[in-house]
Amino acid sequence: MDRLEAMAILLRVADAGGFSAASRQMGVPLATVSRRVSELEAHLGARLLVRTTRKVALTDAGAAYVASARRILEEIAEIEQMTAGEFHAPRGELVLTAPVLFGRLHVLPIVADVLAAYPEINVRLVLSDRNLHLLEEHVDVAARIGELPDSRMVATRIGAMRTVVCASPQLLAQRAAPTAPEDLAQWPCVNFEPMSPTAAWRFRRRDTRGGCDVPVRPRLSVSKAEAAVSAAARGVGVTQVLHYQCADAVRDGLLQIILPDFEVEAAPVHLIHAARGELPSKMRVFLDFAAGRLRERLASL
Repeated sequence: MDRLEAMAILLRVADAGGFSAASRQMGVPLATVSRRVSELEAHLGARLLVRTTRKVALTDAGAAYVASARRILEEIAEIEQMTAGEFHAPRGELVLTAPVLFGRLHVLPIVADVLAAYPEINVRLVLSDRNLHLLEEHVDVAARIGELPDSRMVATRIGAMRTVVCASPQLLAQRAAPTAPEDLAQWPCVNFEPMSPTAAWRFRRRDTRGGCDVPVRPRLSVSKAEAAVSAAARGVGVTQVLHYQCADAVRDGLLQIILPDFEVEAAPVHLIHAARGELPSKMRVFLDFAAGRLRERLASL
C-alpha cells in the first residue's frame, strides 16, 4: 500500500463528503477509492470513516488522522518545491485561477509580463467562474471578487468592484430614465443569472444603510456576463453586472450607467493563496507583479 496515496485519497473523501464525489474529482475508479481507504484502516487498525447510504463522516480517530495527514502532505509538497529550487529562484509551473472575463481582461496581461520577465516560469491560467479549491485543485494563487469566507488562505486586497445597472442610449431615449430601482418593473431587463438567479436585483436603499431586492422583468436571461452586456448594448433591456464586465461598452458609448445612487457597496477584490511558511520564488514574483498592476487597473475603472 502506498500510504501517501492512501492519505491523499482519504483527504479527498473527507473533503468531498463521499466516495463517489471523491472518485469523480480525482478521476479514480470508485472501487479503487474504497479499497485504498479500507487498506489504510486495516493498516492502522482503526475505523476512520462512518459510511451511510448518503455520505460519510469522520470518526474521532479519523478526524485526528485527517488533520495530521493534511499537514504531512503540505510539508512534503513544500520539501519537494524547495529541493527543486523553487524557493530560491523564480522557476517552475505557477497555477493561477480567476473569473473568466476578469482573467482575460486583467490577469492575462500581467501573466504575459511575468512570462516575458522570467523565462523559467511557466503559467497555467485556469479561467473559471466557479471558485476552485486551492489546496484540492493544486492552485497557487486565485483572484476573487466578493467577500471572502473565513479560511486558512492569505488574502491581499487589490481593490473593489462596483455592481452597476446599465442600458443603451437608444433604450433610454424611448422613455424617461429610471429614478429609483422600483421603476425597473416597467422596463425590459436582461438578467445575468449567476449574479441574480431569482431575477431580483440588489440595491442600496437611499434612506438607510440596508439593502433591498427588487424584482425585475427579464426579456432575456443569460449565463455569461459578456452576453448580458452585448444584449443590453443592442437595446434588448437594462442589465446589472459588475463594473469591469461593462466598462468597455460604457467607455465606447454603447451603454450608460443608471441609478448610481442606489448601488450596493462595492465588492472587495483579493489575490489569495494558501497559508504556508516561506513562499516559492515564483509566487513571490507573481504577487509582487500582480498586486500593484491590478490595483492600477481597477482604480482606472
